[in-house]
Amino acid sequence: MAYLCMNSPLGVITLFGEDGALVAVEWGRGPHPNPASTPLLAEAKGQLEAYFDGRLKVFDLPLRPAGTTFQLAVWARLNEIPYGATTTYGALARLLDTAPRAIGGACGRNPIPLVVPCHRVIGAGGRMTGFSAIGGIAAKEALLRLEKG
Repeated sequence: MAYLCMNSPLGVITLFGEDGALVAVEWGRGPHPNPASTPLLAEAKGQLEAYFDGRLKVFDLPLRPAGTTFQLAVWARLNEIPYGATTTYGALARLLDTAPRAIGGACGRNPIPLVVPCHRVIGAGGRMTGFSAIGGIAAKEALLRLEKG
C-alpha cells in the first residue's frame, strides 16, 4: 500500500492509497520513509493543503473506506454534510433508523477523517464530543472554525 506523509495544522498526517483510491488518513507519520508516491496521493495532499488554506470546500477523490455495511452508510451520510455546516448524532440516527451511539461508533471508526467529514457531527445542543485527531475536541473545533471562515 502506498502512502504519503504531510504536515498539516493538526500535525503530521499520513495518506494511504491502494488500487487508485484513498483508503485511509491517519494522524502521525507512517512507519517508514515515504515509498514511491502515487499521483492519487499527490492529488490528495494538494486537496488537503487547499482545504486547510480555506480554498477547497469539496474533496474530489476516489475513496474506498473499509467498513461494515452500516459504517459505509454512515460515512456516505457524512459526505452529504455541507462544508461549514454541522449535524448531530441524533439527526443522523433518525435518518438511518438507529441510535446516536451507533452513529458515534461509526464516526470514531471513520478511516478517512477530514475527507469524510466526521468532524461535522456534534452532540445535542451544540455540545462538542470526541474526535480522533491529535488534540481531540480542540482539533474538531479548529476544523469547524476553519470552515465557518
